[in-house]
Amino acid sequence: MAIDYQDRIPNNVELSSDRRLQRALEHWQPKYLDWWGELGPAGFQAADVYLRTATSVDAKGWATFGHVKMPDYRWGIFLADREEDRRIGFGDEFGKPVWQDVPGEHRAILRNLIVTQGDTEPASVEQQRKLGLICPSLYDLRNLFQVNVEEGRHLWAMVYLLQAHFGRDGREEAEELLHRHSGDPDHPRILGTFNEPIDDWLSFFMFTYFTDRDGKYQLKSLAESSFDPLSRTCRFMLTEEAHHMFVGETGVGRVIKRAVEKMVELKTDDPEALRRAGVIDLPTLQRYINFWFSSSIDLFGADKSSNAATYFATGVKGRPDEERYEDHLCLDSEYDLTIPNDSGGVETIHIPTRNAMNEITRQAYIADAGIGLKRWNRIISKAGFDVELALPSDRFNRTIGSWGGQPAAPDGTRLTAEQWAEKKSLWLPSKEDRAYVKSLMHQVAEPGKMAGWIAPPDRGINNQSVEYEYVVMH
Repeated sequence: MAIDYQDRIPNNVELSSDRRLQRALEHWQPKYLDWWGELGPAGFQAADVYLRTATSVDAKGWATFGHVKMPDYRWGIFLADREEDRRIGFGDEFGKPVWQDVPGEHRAILRNLIVTQGDTEPASVEQQRKLGLICPSLYDLRNLFQVNVEEGRHLWAMVYLLQAHFGRDGREEAEELLHRHSGDPDHPRILGTFNEPIDDWLSFFMFTYFTDRDGKYQLKSLAESSFDPLSRTCRFMLTEEAHHMFVGETGVGRVIKRAVEKMVELKTDDPEALRRAGVIDLPTLQRYINFWFSSSIDLFGADKSSNAATYFATGVKGRPDEERYEDHLCLDSEYDLTIPNDSGGVETIHIPTRNAMNEITRQAYIADAGIGLKRWNRIISKAGFDVELALPSDRFNRTIGSWGGQPAAPDGTRLTAEQWAEKKSLWLPSKEDRAYVKSLMHQVAEPGKMAGWIAPPDRGINNQSVEYEYVVMH
């Protein structure tokens, strides 16, 4: 299947002059399209969707908008512009020139990092494939599909790196990225969070706010990599990732806005009264926040990690925004870590900073995630209600690291196993919560119309009105 490389695959990697890479992509692309048809968005492959397509890396005009059928979307390959004389910014090789090719001694580590990042991209498309059938509006449907096609493009970005720099191993790994499927009992996705179905829109908004934000921090860490093609790939991916978190933050904000409108109208914040009125009450929202936040911070890995130390030492993966730090070697410094002790309390230990890189990144993520909470709480306080949504402690509901399997309340207080069993239904979504949220999910697909459980957005996409026909059905 011959491909017009300038038109079909927008790129800035000189694809048309690389015959070996062309052959690899010609072999892989039909399988990708088969995957998209089988496990991409269900029921909308023939629809014309108003999508943003990356066509360059120019800061002012890097994308174009227009209606396109998703199977015809132009999944391109873009790397941020190359920095002249870029130097390694951290670790044992600090100050030396970055690598344009994969050093043999770091080949396995780099391949595994790229594969793990690449695996999350199609996984989220698979998790969300049925959401279009229960969309609250055409505006939201379009945003879902924008996220989906960009996750597809991010898969292409990782496949490009594997095929361009890792030879036969890379080609085999690229095939495996389409062989594993979210929730498949025999071939699941690599990270557990990406095997959970996302079958309601509140979960989708939480995922795009919390879990895609984890993706942002993983990309920021890889953007510091001494392997320059990986760094440049991730820097451009971050341009697209911002929209995914916008979808999450504004989506949750609109759910809250609709809830407080009903609270004002009914003059009550009673959850049962609000459920009878067909909106999502704030205690339920808090439980969803608790679940998705705790699940997402586990994705950063263990708080004490020899792997993280190795990644930093070798220059393979750094801290997000490494230039913020004064010490780029971290040879003698220590990090204070609070862990549970055997007597039911907590203690602070000191670990080498290099071993704390996952935790340093997690704490930067937590501070960033808190910004949206302030905006959500502003909606509630403006309506005159003294209720605050909050992020739970990073000790709460953990499965990984020092706090993995250690029962703790949302405020971080340690609990016995019995206390946790008794109270967890107050803090995490119950079967009843999930059933109620799912009961609200009915497709609204008329231009300008909105489901009753969510408020309209403040503005449309790319200067279009909220009433614009973002998705044209056939």
